[in-house]
Amino acid sequence: MRKHELFNGANFRFQRRRASRGASGALAAGVLALSACGGGSSDVSEVPKLPLDPQRVAAGQQTFRHDTFGDESFWTDVLMMNKVIESAVDPLTAASVGLKIDADALPASVVKGIQDGTIPLDDPQTTLALLKLDAVVGAKGEVSSGPDGRLALKRFGVTCALCHSTVSRDLHVLAGGKTDLAGIVGHRLDGWPNRDLQPGTILSLSPALTPKQAAEYASWARLYGPGFYDPRINVHVDPGSNPALGPDVDANLAAYKAAGGVPVVIPPAFGLVGLGKSTFTGDGDTAHEPAGPVSYWNRYVGVVQMHGHGTFLDERLNIDGKPLSVDHRTGDDRITGILPGLEAYQWSIAAPTLADNGLQWGVASDLDSAAVARGQLLFQGQAQCVACHSGPAFTDVNTFGLHLASASVALDKNYINFSATRQWRTSPLKGIWQHPPYFHDGSGAFNRKTGKCMDGSDIGSLARANDRARQDLACVVNRYNDPRERNLGLTDPQRADLVEYLKSL
Repeated sequence: MRKHELFNGANFRFQRRRASRGASGALAAGVLALSACGGGSSDVSEVPKLPLDPQRVAAGQQTFRHDTFGDESFWTDVLMMNKVIESAVDPLTAASVGLKIDADALPASVVKGIQDGTIPLDDPQTTLALLKLDAVVGAKGEVSSGPDGRLALKRFGVTCALCHSTVSRDLHVLAGGKTDLAGIVGHRLDGWPNRDLQPGTILSLSPALTPKQAAEYASWARLYGPGFYDPRINVHVDPGSNPALGPDVDANLAAYKAAGGVPVVIPPAFGLVGLGKSTFTGDGDTAHEPAGPVSYWNRYVGVVQMHGHGTFLDERLNIDGKPLSVDHRTGDDRITGILPGLEAYQWSIAAPTLADNGLQWGVASDLDSAAVARGQLLFQGQAQCVACHSGPAFTDVNTFGLHLASASVALDKNYINFSATRQWRTSPLKGIWQHPPYFHDGSGAFNRKTGKCMDGSDIGSLARANDRARQDLACVVNRYNDPRERNLGLTDPQRADLVEYLKSL
């Protein structure tokens, strides 16, 4: 028996059945549904054209929210997550690992039942009822009723929205008239990364894993926090995800960890329109996926991570002496045809602004306009930010390209070695206020318990800031201000001004 502590202090128990090691590693392949999905065979470009076709965007929205690409064959038949959910995952447990409920999918009678307590939130049967309503963001379930009226989860799969959508924090549904479910039940916010999600914890519940695999996935939330996922681990560990690997999953895992493999923050999928490279390391481009740069990653995640029915090939990703080549088709291809529409929808998602979207997210638009103006001058001058964060999207990816490994000031230096380019893309900055912590490894973060940044530095006057974005952004500035990095020579007031400008973007 293993105990998992919920955020609300409650606990749940489940019996984890041990499966053969051969079924094991398929695991990691699943949870990044949310990231997008990359590599094609056509020579004809299908990159979205501007202005975007409304019909294609609408079709892409349906794909993003509801298409599993047939990955039930993995999540159900291999990971057996349907059994785990049916027996042990009540709505409070699901909420504790970051799953979200689409308020607009809930009938008024269900909302009333939650509020008056007649619908229990500590019963897995309620989770199945929510899946039947298609109300769990990024999760799809085939639910049936038995002769006794009890629900059973026959099939389970996930969609891109699992990781790359969340819900607003401005809807207040009081469970039992007491517990505010704001931020758990809300209106969909597609493209906003779910930084509450614990993909590793979810995956660790699968009985198909070896104990060492389960321990690795469970460790992510403990060591890094919520909102982290490793999109490279399964192709270095699991022969079910990469046929080139040897059969000893635990040995593969040990080798991958020894090489420095780490999880990274779930990135936003907004503000991507027109950018020629996707992902932290710019792996995605039209040279490697004719449907577009975001489509490269959509294919990668859809096939390699979610285990959707399709193919992925990238000869740049050489693992154990062989290019990464994955084929999960079962006489069908459910990936290639949807890529143009899916990317069009992702391109249509504008970055949120503090003025228009701050209240949805519970963040006050309390900017100091004078400090913003001073910060903009620093951004363009002494701080040298504009050298890379330029143009309308605040990235030079279309004008400069990718940067060498030495360009990154993040604490982790290893993730890049598992990429196709082994270089960095300058991340767009619009909407940066919405998704702390920062950098690919989340090392741009302030620890309120220690009063220090992840690198041990102080943030001066911003330690008294009233929101996480300002404090984490101060830690970002510290990394560049470090004499061992860019040595910008910024004072405490200048740091505060630059942070104010960054929050305004």
